[in-house]
Amino acid sequence: CAAFERLMRRWGGGWHCWKNVCEMRVTPEALLVGIDLGGTKTEGVVMRPCGTEVLRHRVPTVKGDYTATLATIADLVGTLAQKTGYPITRVGVGIPGSIAPNTGKVRNANSTWINGQPLPDDLAAMLGVPLRFANDANCLALSEFRDGAAIGCSSVFAAILGTGVGGGLILNGALVEGAHGLGGEWGHVPLAQESELPPCFCGGFGCNEQFLSGPAIVRDFVASGGTAIRPEQIVELAQGNDRLAKQVLARHLDRLGRAIGAIVNVFDPQVIVLGGGISNLAGLAKALPEVIAANLFTPLEDRFQPDIRLAKWGDSSGVRGAARLWEQEIEH
Repeated sequence: CAAFERLMRRWGGGWHCWKNVCEMRVTPEALLVGIDLGGTKTEGVVMRPCGTEVLRHRVPTVKGDYTATLATIADLVGTLAQKTGYPITRVGVGIPGSIAPNTGKVRNANSTWINGQPLPDDLAAMLGVPLRFANDANCLALSEFRDGAAIGCSSVFAAILGTGVGGGLILNGALVEGAHGLGGEWGHVPLAQESELPPCFCGGFGCNEQFLSGPAIVRDFVASGGTAIRPEQIVELAQGNDRLAKQVLARHLDRLGRAIGAIVNVFDPQVIVLGGGISNLAGLAKALPEVIAANLFTPLEDRFQPDIRLAKWGDSSGVRGAARLWEQEIEH
């Protein structure tokens, strides 16, 4: 269905006819169901393979309580089933971390209360259906590759810039999860090996997340003599020609350009998709390509500006990607 969508979009109006046929033929078992466990909200979606959403619902994330997290996800799945009237036969789950292959437990999540917990086993016991897990940035990459800002591209780097920082890779149309499930963990590549910052929650020093996230912008502003305000307010001050705000945002842009430049030097993706709240800061996406270009391993005469695109599905791209974790099995 998704392949037909890409084809029919090129043909213009014919897509609407195919879409109607596609939706009539979808059985409940072929519906895609996803859950996105975020730092502030937990979201669920039921959608058809063509991308049309049947229902999307979100609830606040209960922080610091693993048992409450399990209950929130289970209740959300129950709500999706009740409101749609469709049986839930499989679920894709996006989390702000990954599952360790050797233990089956969560690791590297900035929602630290789920680290070291057997989330797949516990959730499977509660829901009684097959589950598939992926990092939330991988879900963003998959969603935007399938029917979002990167549709039609064979190689994609997707970056989440929000409370935390993460990355997901698509190569030759497939997620790059790596031999040990660490593919795309860009947020914890050190931007600066020597740093005056305290250790990251992961135990490392100078991680990209410590420089590029929303809290990092606020921390830099406060350390430079400002007050603790939201990143959006710092942008407003900069637009009003506030010197301190402009310096903080200039440092953030330079750091982001260097960090993404390193990815381009290694991976050279066709498209870079930005998601998360920080990606929407005024002027960031427009200014970023030139800064990245200055950090690429190319002679000046060959230098290019990478194709930067904002996530089409915004902060719901992750949950849509989680739902698509099962679509290969459904299609085949």
